[in-house]
Amino acid sequence: MDIKNNEILCIGEVLWDRLPTGAKPGGAPMNVALHLNAIGLDVAIASSIGNDKAGEELKIFLQNSGVSTAYIQTDDYLPTSEVLVHLDENNNATYEICEPVAWDNLKLTESLVEKAKNSGLLIYGSLASRNPISRNTISHLLDYDGVKLIDVNFRKPYDSQEVVEALLQKTDVVKLNDDELVTFAGWYNKHKYDEHSLVKWFVAQYDIQMVCVTKGENGALLYCDGEFYEHPGFKVNAVDTVGAGDAFLAGLIASLLNKKVPADALAFACATGAFVASKAGATPEYDMDEINDILSQN
Repeated sequence: MDIKNNEILCIGEVLWDRLPTGAKPGGAPMNVALHLNAIGLDVAIASSIGNDKAGEELKIFLQNSGVSTAYIQTDDYLPTSEVLVHLDENNNATYEICEPVAWDNLKLTESLVEKAKNSGLLIYGSLASRNPISRNTISHLLDYDGVKLIDVNFRKPYDSQEVVEALLQKTDVVKLNDDELVTFAGWYNKHKYDEHSLVKWFVAQYDIQMVCVTKGENGALLYCDGEFYEHPGFKVNAVDTVGAGDAFLAGLIASLLNKKVPADALAFACATGAFVASKAGATPEYDMDEINDILSQN
């Protein structure tokens, strides 16, 4: 992945995940930012919190984690986002997302535009574009020449074809899961395609440079420069899957920016995701030794 500089801007939701075991900071873009920061990269997060105790605690958490909060806006009218997380018998998570919340009202400011202009990589998800105000802000920030990476995160009813396809028009790299890929296929009646053919169709349909498809406990595949790279994933005792996909994405980005070959980047990403799945919450304290132990299973 060739970028003009190592400044990374993550854009989108910041929130509290209300888990059965208690509240944990979350939101896919923030999770990715926290993981990238833990790995040692220069990352900031653009979002909005409410003028409330939950927002102040979230901001303090980010500051203590070492992630820049210079682009965290404060909304005087909308509350800080909270998501109710439900775990099934296998500790897989489903989400109850409240609205409207502060990150639905992300405003386009001069400082945010300047940051987007100067960033080598912009990372954003589809969920943060559910509201027209934040959607227009994000769309504007994608008009500059950094590499743009979207993490498709369909959460019903926020899985609009119109919204996500508008974002894909400005995107270079896509990360999505296998169920989301099937959703795209359904929009164009591509049900009979096998997985590889579907990925090639997706790249051609949306003019994408690189696609990564995650497959839960079955690992992931990466498609770039006309080649497929696949990894079966690592087996760990899952505590919960909250944030595992975000950790996976951070591991993939860090590896590609460090010029690792795609196969090694994919393996490190799978190990990082597995590590987070084996811990409580989306952003456990990093332990590179433990991640490397997982990698050594390969």
